[in-house]
Amino acid sequence: MLTDAGDADVVAVIPARFGSTRLGGKPLADIGGVPMVVRVWRNARRARLLNRVIVATDDPRILEAVRVAGGEAMMTSPAHPSGTDRVAEVAALVAAPIYLNVQGDLPFIEPADLDSLARAMSADPGLEMATLATPISNESQWRDPNAVKVVCDSRGRALYFSRSPIPFARDGGLPKTALRHIGVYAYRRDFLFRFATLEPSPLEQVEKLEQLRALENGWRIGVIPTAVPSLEVDCEVDLARARELAAQNDPSGEQSGSE
Repeated sequence: MLTDAGDADVVAVIPARFGSTRLGGKPLADIGGVPMVVRVWRNARRARLLNRVIVATDDPRILEAVRVAGGEAMMTSPAHPSGTDRVAEVAALVAAPIYLNVQGDLPFIEPADLDSLARAMSADPGLEMATLATPISNESQWRDPNAVKVVCDSRGRALYFSRSPIPFARDGGLPKTALRHIGVYAYRRDFLFRFATLEPSPLEQVEKLEQLRALENGWRIGVIPTAVPSLEVDCEVDLARARELAAQNDPSGEQSGSE
């Protein structure tokens, strides 16, 4: 069991649950000979501003795969309803002012984007939470409910997240401001613990988007543009695409890539 090894400035936690309604055992899905969660961990450890990277899982097979690859991992409760709860369990043991929640289905997450999140939180002490977004380049992705969209105010703060195509283009076509949300979050320690104690909110339950809980309770979410787009593996089609990218760009699994 992991014990507190002292404070760190920024700790990244990769929540990795074995069960998935659409893609069972997703964290261990083979991508170019490397389990997906190991690819996420390898890219996260390349970020310059992260002091520790910890995989938090509910399954000993995932724990073993990460440790065999040389990573740090810990078992967390199988009862957690969300990745944020898993991150909060790690945060109770590993002290840090800032935590990054790096989703375990981002095998090509760009280390520079993780640094951008950490930098944004450090630069604005009043920001409780931040996340990533990238421009949407085609209308089919804009209309895809698996691609979460976000709209922001003039300061780059999230106004709303949705699976629907927002903002709605009354005159047709793809809006120039269309943004796809990337599932990486940064939290301050106190905010993380408060957030994890709240009941799921009404909009969150409708959209099945946990970040809406923060907006519904009046917190701000900073939205940071990505350096490059990043593929999220939600289904078999995404997994096939990830395998193609790995074969083309990083057969060793040691380099990051993009879509």
